[in-house]
Amino acid sequence: MSWDETIETRQHPELETLIVGRTRDLGDGFEVRRVLPSARRRMVGPFIFLDQMGPTVFSAGQGLDVRPHPHIGLATVTYLFDGEILHRDSLGVVQPIRPGEVNWMTAGQGIVHSERTAPETRAAGGPVFGLQAWVALPKKHEETRPTFVHHAADTMPFLEGDGVRMHLIAGALYGKRSPVQTLSDLFYADTALEEGAGLVLPAEHEERALYLTEGTVEIDGIEFNPGELLVFRPGSEIGIQASTKARMMLLGGEPMDGPRYIFWNFVSSSKERLEEAKADWKAGRFARVPQETEFIPLPEEPAPVRYP
Repeated sequence: MSWDETIETRQHPELETLIVGRTRDLGDGFEVRRVLPSARRRMVGPFIFLDQMGPTVFSAGQGLDVRPHPHIGLATVTYLFDGEILHRDSLGVVQPIRPGEVNWMTAGQGIVHSERTAPETRAAGGPVFGLQAWVALPKKHEETRPTFVHHAADTMPFLEGDGVRMHLIAGALYGKRSPVQTLSDLFYADTALEEGAGLVLPAEHEERALYLTEGTVEIDGIEFNPGELLVFRPGSEIGIQASTKARMMLLGGEPMDGPRYIFWNFVSSSKERLEEAKADWKAGRFARVPQETEFIPLPEEPAPVRYP
């Protein structure tokens, strides 16, 4: 299935690019909105992939079933606003992912994982709403050993006041630093604004973006809506005002140390490394996920795409 992209023309002097996420239905009413990569912008800092999952409500007996699949050269974080997903990986980790928690999986030289609705949750049905992001690894860390780290919601930094509540998922922002260990300079923050509240996005990071998940916000009187990624020009502070109660992700960081290639779930600075990963998955040389017998076959697709 193709991802169709809407071209937006709203202009603002501090806005470099405006991307409207492309949506497709994966079945059972479960919609995914692809934001990155886009034809208009491939990466923001080290963020090379951003998908919104839902919001949707599964009926009893329905749920998410993403079979085991591999990654290399990146770190993933699945962050939920609502619902629950059960993560299993080839390191033997079994971890329920719940709202506000941070589960940072560094693929490095290679990891395999599945994402499913647990049987007890599936029996009752329920909501799923969240984001999955991929962070490309610096060249010197692309072949690091795979790891998975879980952080409970109450161990993460929160900033609150004047109608603003920010949960710092990773990196540093507003003088706070997340305990999540990353391999590059970045920031990723779940930020909620009450109607009429505002905040200023500082200029400390070269590449910065805002992805709106709920409500509407204004920047100098120009209104922006859910499903839109605003990529800002470097160098200036950005004043953001909530027209309604709103929720957004603030993300970005330093530019990558060179281009990256993507094929399927693989990211690398080397096309040859992608070919090696493809051959390894096809031949069954990746480690298996315990308790899982299914897997997603290697897709037949065109040559890897270079970003940027």
